[in-house]
Amino acid sequence: MITVAVDCMGGDHGPHVTVPAALEFLARTGDVDVVLVGRREAIEAELAAGGRTMAKRLRVHHAAELVAMDEPPAQALRYKKDSSMRVAVNLVKSGEAHACLSAGNTGALMAISRFVLKTLDGIDRPAIATVLPNMKRTNTYVLDLGANVDCTAEHLLQFGIMGAMLVAAVEHKERPTVGLLNIGTEDIKGNEAVKQAAGLLRGSGLNFIGNVEGNDIYKGTVDVVVCDGFVGNVALKASEGVAAMLTST
Repeated sequence: MITVAVDCMGGDHGPHVTVPAALEFLARTGDVDVVLVGRREAIEAELAAGGRTMAKRLRVHHAAELVAMDEPPAQALRYKKDSSMRVAVNLVKSGEAHACLSAGNTGALMAISRFVLKTLDGIDRPAIATVLPNMKRTNTYVLDLGANVDCTAEHLLQFGIMGAMLVAAVEHKERPTVGLLNIGTEDIKGNEAVKQAAGLLRGSGLNFIGNVEGNDIYKGTVDVVVCDGFVGNVALKASEGVAAMLTST
């Protein structure tokens, strides 16, 4: 059984959304346990309001504090040691949970996770990744999406390695293709960090096909698109805006 710790206090609506979502997830799966982390009274009130009793694969772990959506990550890390987010991550460190899920303050989550769980050898910074659909009816994995606004060439190389390993594990592809997001496919394009990253990626042993442009994300040109967090976040928010516009028409 896999155990997932859920930060129930995170997000814009907290337990009112996270608790019902966790219950629906449990109803759809049979091999995962869930730990609801947060203020016990708030979580149990949501369970009672939905007419749900405590499921066999569900338990509540109390945490007295919460991290606000606009709270500086350093403040959350330093002063909120009993926040639902910090406690959920601690459950992963202690082995009581295999993964942590939060819809809360992204910067705080990354800072807390990096401090508590550390990173793998050879990886300096964690990255945020997402899966986007493409015209080939497959998936395009994009990272980083906002955890690291300023990145060196070495960081971009590390994102490529993590992205390729993620696709290999999830999609069972032996050698996923990797592209570097740039303003053109030509080698002469891009800032110095991107140019240097391209050289590092070529010599890394990854299945690196070179620079790709924004439209290649949805063409499905590569399995993994690498970029810094500033560019990635802008691309993601633009994509969300287009999707919302199409949905409303």
